[in-house]
Amino acid sequence: MTPGFVALGDSLTEGLGDPVAGGGWRGWAALLADALGPRPGDVALVNLARSGALAADVAGEQLPQARALAPRFASVLVGANDTLRAAFAIDRVAAALDQAHGTLSAGGAVVLTACLPDPGRMLGLPAPLARPLARRMRAVNTVVHAVCARHGGVHLHLADHPWVTERSTWSVDRLHPSERGHRLLARGFHAALAARGLACGPPPPLTLDGPPPTRIGSLAWMATRGTRWVADRCTDLLPDLLALAARECRYGVAGSGRLLDATAERATRSALAALSEPGGAATMAG
Repeated sequence: MTPGFVALGDSLTEGLGDPVAGGGWRGWAALLADALGPRPGDVALVNLARSGALAADVAGEQLPQARALAPRFASVLVGANDTLRAAFAIDRVAAALDQAHGTLSAGGAVVLTACLPDPGRMLGLPAPLARPLARRMRAVNTVVHAVCARHGGVHLHLADHPWVTERSTWSVDRLHPSERGHRLLARGFHAALAARGLACGPPPPLTLDGPPPTRIGSLAWMATRGTRWVADRCTDLLPDLLALAARECRYGVAGSGRLLDATAERATRSALAALSEPGGAATMAG
């Protein structure tokens, strides 16, 4: 069966935070797929998303598979992991996102995307650590907005949704939605598609049917996946983030913190301008 919906991205789309009985994850993409056709199961889903994926991974690894499947709908939600890497570069993120959106749109797919919440805020980091991550997330979200508009996709303003600030919509790690959060995300995309006449079924229900979160389960996650995640970030991001925080403090003491914002904004504008040049995205992606 040819899939009607192919999902690309990272752990958010893989479904982390929405476990199913017997192991594994469901997530918003599966919930949305069941609501796209007249009956659940009418629109087949292939979920290519994987935990830890960067924008370059989506463009280089997941995109060729998605293109070969020629889906009617495709989703590209990625970028948060990029902001949590020492080697973050908005021009490379922009090129990868533009390549993914452009290729899928050219193949006839309706491409779904969303701007994402600030990970520093979600984790409750202190201001000198949170501000550099917020600046990076603003850059990614600016690019997501622009690339989606450039290719005529369907954009969900996830970062601005009121439910994003509700604790019940997030899992224990505060980075991935809970089952309720996944259902709200699926409903948001369904509403955007229904407004265009592209969703035939009723919206995904908000009634929870997954195993309820438990304290033991939360502790188990922190002792396994959570500990590994922290260890990985301490190796990759922490030295860079501490340097960014020190610079943030220096600029703050000097009263020139806005210069850091201005520098990030110039880099974002430059990345978007490069996409408009002939072959710009392909050049940067290579």
